[in-house]
Amino acid sequence: MTAQPTSGPGPAELDAARLLLAKLGVSPNDLLGAAAPRPPAPTFAAYIPIVSAAVGAGTRRVYSSYWNRIADHWGQRHLDQVTASDIQRLAEHVRTHVVARRNARGGRSAVEHLIAALRCLYHHAVADGLIDEADNPARKVAKPRRLPSTRRAVPDPRLSEINQVAATTGNDPALDSLLLRLHTETACRRGGALALRPADLDPDQCLILLREKGDTVRWQPVSPTLMAHLQQHATDRHAPPTGSLLRYRNGDPITYRRYDHLWQRIGGYLPWVATQQISTHWLRHTTLTWVERNFGYAVARAYAGHTDSGSDAGTTTTYIRASIQEVASALAALTGEPHPLE
Repeated sequence: MTAQPTSGPGPAELDAARLLLAKLGVSPNDLLGAAAPRPPAPTFAAYIPIVSAAVGAGTRRVYSSYWNRIADHWGQRHLDQVTASDIQRLAEHVRTHVVARRNARGGRSAVEHLIAALRCLYHHAVADGLIDEADNPARKVAKPRRLPSTRRAVPDPRLSEINQVAATTGNDPALDSLLLRLHTETACRRGGALALRPADLDPDQCLILLREKGDTVRWQPVSPTLMAHLQQHATDRHAPPTGSLLRYRNGDPITYRRYDHLWQRIGGYLPWVATQQISTHWLRHTTLTWVERNFGYAVARAYAGHTDSGSDAGTTTTYIRASIQEVASALAALTGEPHPLE
């Protein structure tokens, strides 16, 4: 028995539908009408402060200068009025007007950060429902390919020269020596050192709590000597338990500017430091290179605070993750001091 084809609604059904729509105050055209129009996208000048307030301090510090440049060029333009070609033209302008430095690479880093700053803006705009992802112009512009870093490990004799200058020059040699030792022992980034608080010190186990980029948090072993100096520094400079530990003599917390002045001064005494643009991050390279050569890749990865979610993390790293005790052993060999976790 085959089913009979169904016909469309009859006159009675259509009349009933019309009557119901009339009672609801809805016309057939309303049912066929397009969705409500999207509210107009804000201007860059209006939206940049909103995104700046929504991101973390580290992201804001990296992108703020590029957001300022975007606002200078496109402040009164709306987010949906910029095309991929517009972004490429602005990127070329940034590339050709970048401040020339010894370690400059033709403005590649500036262009990369500009596009990243725009992607951050448009990511929030999509999440806020201001534009569709398909209309995101920043995703249609490729970042420049990142070149290999010129940073490398600093040889021991050169590292000794750096420490000697820091300890014998400047207006606060004790602070500068503490900074260099902290970064050399822990291979931490500047943000991790600046975020360190007295409450983050565990003197019994000689551990400090580091909070670094990507909201990563880890306990890092330090030598008993460094722990004692960190505690003494916090006491002498009246650092509150939950405030910044590293401070000037007047009690004000240090900022990234202290690092800039430190390396400018060292470069004035050691020309090779200025020529090669040595910075705090070179100390991270130095320590991690030594750890990898002597204790292997897994320990160096844990020492650096790298997570398994990074783009360079393979599946094997899940199974070879080093323990904090192994990191402590590497530190003990580096400093020549026994560590409580060994």
